[in-house]
Amino acid sequence: MKFTKQDLLTLLIGLFLFASCKNPDSIGLDVDPSQAIQGTLVNSDVRSQTVLDNAVNTVGLTRHPLGYMVDPVFGKTESSVAMTVVPYSLSYDFGTSPVLDSAVLVLRIDTNLVSPKIKFYGDTTNSIYSIDVYQLTNKITNYKSSDVQAHNSLLLGNFRSKIYPNTPIKTFNILKGKTDTLRTVKAEIRIPLNKAFIQSTILSLPTTGTTTNAKFVDYFKGLYAEINKSTSTGTGGIAFIDFSSVNSYLQLVYKSTNSSSGIDTTSVNWPINTSSGAITANIKHDYTGTPIKTQLDNPPTTANPTPYTVTYTQGLVGVRTKISFPNLANFTSTYGKSIINKAELVVDLSAGTYAYPFGPAQRLSLYRWDIAEQPVNIPDHDPLTTTGGDKRGLSDGIFGGYYDSLKNRYIFIVTSYVQDLIDKKLTDYGTFIGPTSLDVFQVSPTATSAERSVIGTGVNTTNKVKLNIYYSKIN
Repeated sequence: MKFTKQDLLTLLIGLFLFASCKNPDSIGLDVDPSQAIQGTLVNSDVRSQTVLDNAVNTVGLTRHPLGYMVDPVFGKTESSVAMTVVPYSLSYDFGTSPVLDSAVLVLRIDTNLVSPKIKFYGDTTNSIYSIDVYQLTNKITNYKSSDVQAHNSLLLGNFRSKIYPNTPIKTFNILKGKTDTLRTVKAEIRIPLNKAFIQSTILSLPTTGTTTNAKFVDYFKGLYAEINKSTSTGTGGIAFIDFSSVNSYLQLVYKSTNSSSGIDTTSVNWPINTSSGAITANIKHDYTGTPIKTQLDNPPTTANPTPYTVTYTQGLVGVRTKISFPNLANFTSTYGKSIINKAELVVDLSAGTYAYPFGPAQRLSLYRWDIAEQPVNIPDHDPLTTTGGDKRGLSDGIFGGYYDSLKNRYIFIVTSYVQDLIDKKLTDYGTFIGPTSLDVFQVSPTATSAERSVIGTGVNTTNKVKLNIYYSKIN
């Protein structure tokens, strides 16, 4: 057999790379030959535990959660919404002797998103959702996800039906002085409200009551929507409501006397959006009787640092997975002074824990605590800007965290973070994995995604979280 010089060189390089891999069976990754990383591979230990998320500010969210669901693994999750309503225009005049035809609270499901799993999470096939509406007792001044917004006991309206987040609906467009027309709008929840209440509290209000938005809010307070659990059925789900524009509102259709044309019917939409007034979500989790409750009550100990084969991450300010890398502190003494060519955190889903209607999170976040225990980006996901950042920071697409549906896993590039931990340029005050929105990466607990994932720990025999480090030893 005759070898060329090029063939011989290729063979020698291949043998060198194969010999340098200390633990090839633990890789668990497919490597593109064109992107192969030279250096020695070690599979470093990752320890993990389930911890509760902290409450977050829910004013100004890109979308607000509303719903109730019962997950066999994650227990019960409930989210209610408190809404500030403002006049259509200042000193609004309903005309002479106005009589209300109808009042409808219109809640547009967030259809700005590409992924249907983000605008609604849960069951759209079998569950019946019963949504009650009340008037707030006080105007909104508390904004955390854990804050309960007090409301009056008088039921103003109820919606009871399935929710179809991807199905447009038909409604009448009321035109003043013209024939009403039928129009098609994107998916929304329409809740008829008590006519007598709206007539007495809004239509009978003199124009002096709407001279400013603040004056009307002091008077009317706002509306509160929550799930009626006793009249809802099925496993349920969470709808995400769009309050970022003019798509959600209080629709008032009324008749008044017009001097020129007699009695006329008018339709007006009073805004409910984040730019005109405060909107908040009150989120509750009940983990009673779940394995999550067991882990929270019995966390890992020094004697038994990895007692469980899975950990949990959940949106809507639920739980997250805290991870640590015990071997990195002594990496230099074990392997010598090294340059990290590439480090990958591979997060496997635990088999059999993801199925309709509770699919896995489409994206996970990875972030750390600073010395004040505030969430910040790790260096690999902190691109350099005019106000700070790290020149080694990567874009979203390269950094990773997106769900791989073929291999049921997530991969993060953590090269710079691992190098800094080994060199002791950074201290690991806490590193966390949690769900984040598919459209907006968040380094704090999220209230804009209800998705969840069950992650295999380092002692899981089939699906585990692992840290793959490719390094080169230097003098």
